[in-house]
Amino acid sequence: MPFNRPIPDSHPRTKLSSGIETLVQAEKLMQIALLLPSSVFIGWLAGAWADNRFHQSWIGLAGIVFGGISGLVYVVRLVIASGGNSGSGNGTGKGSSTK
Repeated sequence: MPFNRPIPDSHPRTKLSSGIETLVQAEKLMQIALLLPSSVFIGWLAGAWADNRFHQSWIGLAGIVFGGISGLVYVVRLVIASGGNSGSGNGTGKGSSTK
């Protein structure tokens, strides 16, 4: 069987674009790393304010839990949105069989 050359890329990647893509990926990872603690902290602040306002003692804990859950939901949505860049095979999710 003769060797056929692959079709060349009409827009070859430059080193500058791959460097910028690396920085964008690093920014996404930093956003994930800062999002969870900040959402828990904001939930705690809102809960502490509501504790003082309504003279209760359980709302602060509810604010922490709500902030953690909302941050986790946002992180999962962010990971699913950028999941196309994983490069983990054929993308069928069923695995590959080797013989």
